[in-house]
Amino acid sequence: MTVLPALQAELASATNQLLATAASLSDADIAAPSLLPGWTRGHVLAHLAQNADSHLNLLTWARTGVKVPQYASVEARAAAIEEAAARPAARHLAGLEEGAARLSAAVRDLPPERWSAPVEGMRPPPHPAWYLLVRRIREIGLHHVDLAAGYGPAEWPEAFVLRELHDCRACWPRDHSAIGEIVLRAASGEIVDRWPDLGRGPAVEGAPADMLAWLTGRSSGARVTLVPVGQPCTSGGPGLPEPPPWLTMPAPADLPATPPEGYP
Repeated sequence: MTVLPALQAELASATNQLLATAASLSDADIAAPSLLPGWTRGHVLAHLAQNADSHLNLLTWARTGVKVPQYASVEARAAAIEEAAARPAARHLAGLEEGAARLSAAVRDLPPERWSAPVEGMRPPPHPAWYLLVRRIREIGLHHVDLAAGYGPAEWPEAFVLRELHDCRACWPRDHSAIGEIVLRAASGEIVDRWPDLGRGPAVEGAPADMLAWLTGRSSGARVTLVPVGQPCTSGGPGLPEPPPWLTMPAPADLPATPPEGYP
C-alpha cells in the first residue's frame, strides 16, 4: 500500500468542499474581492478551474513520456484567468466541476508505474508524478481560504496542515529568513515540533494551523507568538518578523521517485 489512495481521498474531499462553497456563491458574490490583492472571487475560481487542467497536462506528460507544459506560458495563464474571472456564478461552478471530473478520471486511469515518472511545473525542480496530488490539494486548500466565503484555516484537515508545514520546512529559504526558529505547539501546550537554524532572527511559536496560515500569507499572525531570545512568550501578531517567501520551490528536491507508504 502506498500513499496514493489517501491522497486521492483527500483530494476528492477537498474538491467536494470547494464545489459546495462555489455552489453557494451568487453573481454578486463572485464579483466581490477575494483575500488576494487585485483578485475577485471570480479570479480565484477561474484559476482553480484552469489549474485542474494544468495538472491534467502534467499527468498526460507522466502517462505518455512526452513533455506537456503545465501552462503555455505565464502570460497565457494570466490572460486566461482575467478573461474568465467575470463569468457568472453558474459558469464558474460548471468549469470547476468539469475540470475536477477530467482530473479525477486522469488520476484514476494513470498506470501504476507512471506515478514515478518525472514531470515539472512552471518552476524547477522536477518531481515524480505522484506529487501532483499534493500540489493540487495545496492549490485547493489555500485558495479555498482566499475566497473568504466561510472556509478558513481552522477548516484545514490536520493531514494537510502537517504535510504543508513539512514541505515548507524542506524548501525554507534560509538566506531570506528573518525567523530563527519555529516552535509548533498542540492545543494542550505540548511542543509537537521545533525547527531550529532557519536564519537570523527571533523564534516564533503557535499551533500548526495558525503557523501555516501565517507562513502562507493567509493571516497576519493571529495566535502566532514572538519569542525574543532569552525572554518568555509575548502576545502574537504585532512585532512579528516578515515570513520569507513561501515555497520558493513547488516541490522538495529530494522526493522519492516511487510513491512512498506515507508522506510526509
